Amino acid sequence: MLVFGYQVILLTFGALLGQWSFFWKYEKKLLVKLGILSKARNKDVTRIAIFASGAGSNAAKIIDYLEGHRSIKVALIVCNKPGAGVLQIAASKGVPSLLIEKERFFSGDAYLPELKKHKIDFIVLAGFLWKVPVSLIAAFPNHIINIHPALLPKYGGKGMYGMKVHEAVLAAGEKESGITIHYVNEHFDEGEHIFQAKTVIEAGDTPESLAQKIHALEHAHFPETIERVLGRKS
Repeated sequence: MLVFGYQVILLTFGALLGQWSFFWKYEKKLLVKLGILSKARNKDVTRIAIFASGAGSNAAKIIDYLEGHRSIKVALIVCNKPGAGVLQIAASKGVPSLLIEKERFFSGDAYLPELKKHKIDFIVLAGFLWKVPVSLIAAFPNHIINIHPALLPKYGGKGMYGMKVHEAVLAAGEKESGITIHYVNEHFDEGEHIFQAKTVIEAGDTPESLAQKIHALEHAHFPETIERVLGRKS
């Protein structure tokens, strides 16, 4: 009772100060850690799996942004690379992880039983370098989205990932680049566009400096776009 009383008093003062939303965001995180808020939530929670192959900076931003969310939960991290940084992020954030191997993913059951076990509703590709098999797309129609580090339809397709994209953009003399968030279909980077953001390419930019600009756009826009997409679907 003391815990609940303290939360009520804190939120009341927050409302009087015109900072209710700030205090409520803090309270949600605290109540989730205490195991209280999760029990009070309804069953209408969208459980997402983040597929990633590398360091996992986008995954970390998404997890942090959605922590304590009333209707979206990062329920699983899926990775195809042993030792990838995203696996360490999953462990530090307390998110279950699944390490997958190529033959089963492409020629077997695509790990659908594991996704079902974790009650996954939606898949987010955040730097995942394998093409998604048709069986997985069929199991999650219009429920898989990807982020690409260029302004599609340019600089997409097989082999276009990471620094290779930025090198191609600079070699072509482009004046701008950016990110594209899109639905995933059976073809590389050809799904319906959801959101794009741009950045100016300046004289002297290198693939590395352009990558930093693109990462900033990804971190700023990907979590919010996921929330918005799932808001439309709920």
